[in-house]
Amino acid sequence: MITLTGKKVSEGIAIGKLSFYKRDIKEIRHIYVKDVEKEISRLQKAKERALFELQELYGISIREVGKANAAIFEQQQAILDTDALWNRITGIILEDKLNAEYAVKTATEEYLKSERDKGNESDIRDVAVRMIRILSRNWKDKLFMDEPFILAAGDLYPSEAVQLDKERVLGFVTKYGTINSHTAIIARTKGIPSVIGLGESLKSEYEGKTIIIDGFEGRIYIEPDYTLLTKMKQRQDENQVHITNLERLKGKENITQSGQKIDICANIGTREDIERVIRSDAGGIGLFRSEFLFMENGNRQPTEEQQFQAYKLAAESMGMNRVVIRTADLGGDKKASFLEFGNEPNPAMGLRGIRISLEKEEMFKTQLRAILRAAIYGNVQVMFPMITTVEEVVQAKEYLEKVKQELKAEKVFFDENIKVGVMIETPAAVMLSGELAREVDFFSIGTNDLTQFTLGMDRNNELIMNHYDTHHPALLKMIRIVANNVHLEGKSISICGDLAADLTMTEYFIQMGIDELSVAPDQVLALRKKIREIQ
Repeated sequence: MITLTGKKVSEGIAIGKLSFYKRDIKEIRHIYVKDVEKEISRLQKAKERALFELQELYGISIREVGKANAAIFEQQQAILDTDALWNRITGIILEDKLNAEYAVKTATEEYLKSERDKGNESDIRDVAVRMIRILSRNWKDKLFMDEPFILAAGDLYPSEAVQLDKERVLGFVTKYGTINSHTAIIARTKGIPSVIGLGESLKSEYEGKTIIIDGFEGRIYIEPDYTLLTKMKQRQDENQVHITNLERLKGKENITQSGQKIDICANIGTREDIERVIRSDAGGIGLFRSEFLFMENGNRQPTEEQQFQAYKLAAESMGMNRVVIRTADLGGDKKASFLEFGNEPNPAMGLRGIRISLEKEEMFKTQLRAILRAAIYGNVQVMFPMITTVEEVVQAKEYLEKVKQELKAEKVFFDENIKVGVMIETPAAVMLSGELAREVDFFSIGTNDLTQFTLGMDRNNELIMNHYDTHHPALLKMIRIVANNVHLEGKSISICGDLAADLTMTEYFIQMGIDELSVAPDQVLALRKKIREIQ
């Protein structure tokens, strides 16, 4: 028996035969072309075909993993239209008189080397492979198993992960990849047990062998002995019973055995996710990531009415449970095709979040109008993202007051007393949390961004994954500082990043006095179970 350790991505136990994904990638040679205009035309047709395929994938993804995750394929369409990349490809054809396949491959590698922000590297490579496959015409990826199997690969692109058939693919393992990649997110959403980052220890000679994926521990076992196989089958059965038992917690309180209560809410990306929140029995929507309404609307900004209807549905669906709508956190890796800011050297730390809203006054005011109007249908609150200064909050609140005055003048009904909150995602916001607490009604800590900005590490960079510590003492100290400062002002605080669902941290957060944890809908019941077990 051989044991390999990687990074756990999606929990669960999978047992089956291993089959390697065979990308039929032939050697891409550089070939001189006589008619460059004809080659450019061939490239353009391939692009049109790729855009059509990505649009089809978007439709499939909405059904499989929801609109929030399906937005990945809208981003990939935007990548195809990136001037810097497209100009490099066409430049190689026109200036060097080389074939389109070679131009796509070379330009992609050059583009990735020059990009400081590597957060969407996997998506860029996914797009390039699609283009080359279309240009080559005769590529055919192969899986040799007819029965259900466990998939192995060097890496899986998002477009491949979203099309995995759960009836055939019991789980998957890869040599490379990061736990925060789009592929990892899709695996978790689809509930496919998976372990990534196994490195070169995942060898092709293991083809056809029986393996076990332990998605809870991040390990795989090749040719397990009878004792381990029996143990893991038992654990697989226990996990199914565990899922059934969690369902019985619906309607129960989030209360420790000593009587301490904490709210559990759910994070959503689109109106389609609201049904998942209701099924999860969450106590409200702790984070409505409104930017996905902007990202899925093609080349147009969503209208006030479109936004109003989405927010109104959330408000009505939640009754008197609160719905926190975060204003559009665009920028970084969340692109909206109607916004163009050129090529930023480091988008993750560039024009994003509240900075974009304050620059795009009409876009911001339109969103605030829609939120204020929807707020009369339930318990809606508004929250501003990526705050670094008190002045940003003051300015955002001034826009909110302007919009209130406009709605009054138009005799439009709205919630005049809507509560206002901010996201704490930067060390600057932590250090100013006392001053910020005097300006707003509540805080929500976005631990994903706060972790990477505190550690100075890109959470999508697999080269530093061994150093990326989500329990870093500095991060935990920051959360405690923020909690203390907000409570001194008599305001409330929630955590809505991935750390909120980390069950090893739940008791610590309760002791700290965190008022609310907001997680993905399918994590609500497991978190409730953990809370109810705490003494």
